[in-house]
Amino acid sequence: MKAYVYGANGAAITDVPKPSPNGTQVLVKVHACGMNRADLGMIKGHVHGAAGGVGTVLGMEWAGEIVELGPDAKGFKIGDRVMGSGPGGYAEYAVTDYGRMFPVPASMDYEQAASLTLALTTMHNAVMTVGALQPGQSLLVQGASSGVGLMAQQIAKLQGAKLVIGSSTDAARRAQLTAHGADMAIDSNDPAWVDQVLKATDGAGVDVIIDQVSGKLANQNLAATKVLGRIVNVGRLGGTHGDFDFDLHAARRIQYIGVTFRTRSIEEIRDIFAKVKQDIWPAVESGKLKLPIDRVFAFGDIAQAVDYMSANRHFGKIVLKF
Repeated sequence: MKAYVYGANGAAITDVPKPSPNGTQVLVKVHACGMNRADLGMIKGHVHGAAGGVGTVLGMEWAGEIVELGPDAKGFKIGDRVMGSGPGGYAEYAVTDYGRMFPVPASMDYEQAASLTLALTTMHNAVMTVGALQPGQSLLVQGASSGVGLMAQQIAKLQGAKLVIGSSTDAARRAQLTAHGADMAIDSNDPAWVDQVLKATDGAGVDVIIDQVSGKLANQNLAATKVLGRIVNVGRLGGTHGDFDFDLHAARRIQYIGVTFRTRSIEEIRDIFAKVKQDIWPAVESGKLKLPIDRVFAFGDIAQAVDYMSANRHFGKIVLKF
């Protein structure tokens, strides 16, 4: 089968053996793949959790049709249209655990389905489970113009948030945030952004920050979070290290919580997928929760798609189509 593989001379489309499902796995014929920021590091040879390095089939989310079931796979049958996550998504066929998939709603095409799995699971967990956002509370998403960021805004609104604030350092993308769940958009490069958030929250700060940037924003985030608020560290696009005001953290009694799929067991991941189905699936089926697709590339044009994502000018998701 054709797959996008990191090799000794970099990443390229290569012929590799088609995988076979075993145990609780399912084999899917992939029709579309969603691209994610973490893919860029692995395309350069970096390790992401247990995945990465020479010989790695790249990609982390996809949508397609089940063609084979492992003996212990549950809840699906051959021919089902599914979207899911797991290693090896940039390929004609992918395997994953049965608990890492959703059924594709009848009215949804594969391109939209391929864009949703990681955004839904990451941000349902960050906003509702870990961030514990309650109806009437306020939320700020740092790095809101990405697919996962836009989903965080929409889930917060679905959860009944009173105020949703999204950040982007790009004026054109910032202008689009209010069409996708934000009540207010800020530029986190503007030194006045904390004051803007405090003004919008009557001086208190937001209840929850979903932080995909980290780095230099750490202390500003603390200042923009209310007493007894929560900061969920989802991503570190602005840097993995930075100054941290421990005194401000203590004075505001903030819960600062880190999340990642890289250290979760398959049982924990299955639980996250089950909670998405339980809490927000009707909004997915109705199209209320969806993501803008910036551009669709043919799988054979994946090199151009990688360049396009690396340029960081897109809004929403980039999708590959077979």
